[in-house]
Amino acid sequence: MKLVVVSAGLSVPSSTRLLADRLATAVGRQTPVDVEVVELRGLAVEIAHHFTNGFPGKALAAALDSVTAADGLVVVTPVFSASYSGLFKSFFDVLEKDALAGKPVLIAATGGSARHSLVLDHALRPLFAYLRAVVVPTAVYAASEDWGAEGLPERIERAAGELAALMKGLSVTKPVRDEPQVVPFAEQLAALSRR
Repeated sequence: MKLVVVSAGLSVPSSTRLLADRLATAVGRQTPVDVEVVELRGLAVEIAHHFTNGFPGKALAAALDSVTAADGLVVVTPVFSASYSGLFKSFFDVLEKDALAGKPVLIAATGGSARHSLVLDHALRPLFAYLRAVVVPTAVYAASEDWGAEGLPERIERAAGELAALMKGLSVTKPVRDEPQVVPFAEQLAALSRR
């Protein structure tokens, strides 16, 4: 299976890329995957040109094709002004309209403070719901103080397990319940008349 990681980190080294790599490695522990990383930093100029001329450059076209062909995605953005980065949003704006329909996606973000963790539910989750992707229940946010602290590795493993399960075509949770038996009305009448 093909896992594509989209990282919108701007610095080198990048905590966004570090989180992306940890998530991809965790998915790989759950199910065999071929990982491809799409670094948006190197595509910024081609993304801007796509907006002005309507055509992707060679590297951007390859990245868009990879995302479209993926069995699952890990997407990670730094937080700017309490939301995803403009570069991150611009990349998904130039993606074909139905490219993510039904595709399993693990959303993640990095930021300087835990106060921005709501970006996952107030910005990223609605964006990918609009794109009709299937977003895993557990999203991962890593603030500066989370690196090396308790809790982050467990969130990474849980989210990776959920993505791996969706990529394998399994339900993340399997509710156990008895299906109601449907009896046609004519059969119900016949049964009543025999009494």
